[in-house]
Amino acid sequence: MKLTFLGGVGTVTGSKYLLESDGMRLLVDCGLFQGFKQLRLRNWAPFPVPPQDIAAVLLTHAHLDHSGYLPLLVKNGFRGPIHCTEATRDLCGLLLPDSGHLQERDAEFANRHGYSKHKPALPLYTEEDARTALKRLRVVPFRKALSVPGGLSARFLYAGHILGAAMVELTHGSTKIVFSGDLGRPNDVSLFPPDAVETADYLVVESTYGNRTHEARSAEDALAEAIGRTAAHGGTVVIPAFAVGRTQTLLLYLHTLRQQRRIPDLPIYLDSPMATDATGIYEAHRDDHRLAPADLRAAFQVANYVQSVEQSKELDRMRMPKVIISASGMATGGRVLHHLEAYASDPRNLILFSGFQAGGTRGAAMVAGADSIKMYGRYIQVRARVENLHMLSAHADANEIMAWLRNFKTPPKMTFVTHGEPAASDALRRRIAEELKWECTVPDYRDEAVLA
Repeated sequence: MKLTFLGGVGTVTGSKYLLESDGMRLLVDCGLFQGFKQLRLRNWAPFPVPPQDIAAVLLTHAHLDHSGYLPLLVKNGFRGPIHCTEATRDLCGLLLPDSGHLQERDAEFANRHGYSKHKPALPLYTEEDARTALKRLRVVPFRKALSVPGGLSARFLYAGHILGAAMVELTHGSTKIVFSGDLGRPNDVSLFPPDAVETADYLVVESTYGNRTHEARSAEDALAEAIGRTAAHGGTVVIPAFAVGRTQTLLLYLHTLRQQRRIPDLPIYLDSPMATDATGIYEAHRDDHRLAPADLRAAFQVANYVQSVEQSKELDRMRMPKVIISASGMATGGRVLHHLEAYASDPRNLILFSGFQAGGTRGAAMVAGADSIKMYGRYIQVRARVENLHMLSAHADANEIMAWLRNFKTPPKMTFVTHGEPAASDALRRRIAEELKWECTVPDYRDEAVLA
């Protein structure tokens, strides 16, 4: 067997792992590259192997850095099944068409205003391309064995992180390979902890927070302080949040804070139609999370749901203190960009990020202290306060990853540390080598590994 790293190395985006076994090719995850331009250009380059030669895809979860390239893979000739959990299928039904729609809209906007270097600007794929790709998704229950090409047996294990997220366990004869996907946190407010894994010959483990730990302060305390301070100055809190996962967690916390009267009685707006739809998917998958139906409904009623574009624009004309939650979580696109345009220049306001910001994204630039950000071909001044509450992240931190690794009864033959920026991946590699005494490595883009 041979494993090739086609993404999710040296970066937290573009996750793609190509496994070749018995003359067949499988892909674990199929994500978009995001952030730095040199990464995004990989989305436009020819796929490293002909898509029609890939027999199947195993998808860990619905976030676009793991699923967002699927429409292009199908458009360019892939005709096999895409295996995933039921909740992942349902969430992809929201995320992928929305991704295509946003790309079409951004290309149209660039052509209309003439700020693209490409004449004409084109979308990477369209909403219709995404809907075509969705037809190839095949549901597999958690922990149920599935035969896949290449003489392999596959299982999806519970990973936490977001609804439906899974680890992928592949077995070929006596050889077992485990892909962690994105590991969730052991004490998440809404999701169960990741399944313990005790054995694997080869392990591919994420390292998003491989060089840091989440702040011990509770998310409720941090949110209460940030919202209260901003409201006292007459400002608005804009929270860029992933529509799937982070938004629902934020609503739970805000519901609790309002019940406890720990935040002012100011309006809360959820300006993301996709996030609105995603909350309904939580209700449809009650066995995949720990929330009681009554608690779920109460939390999701804490916000005013904004649907139309005109309603969204009206929020930017309303200057009273309020909270706006809007996608995307790294400010790479979506309605949140218009809210940043409206609120980022006023020092009374707060731009509150809620998790990891990949290098090269607007979110990373703002968290690093940029005094302006580029949107729609022009620069917007940033005078509002900018904070990032890492404890809201859906990723396990370095200590939590190490605790999960300690479930192994015997060391893997090799551990591949992926899905992290270089400093984070190397820090986790050092900890694994020094504390667990395991063989481990940080692969580069397009590196190959021969597995016994």
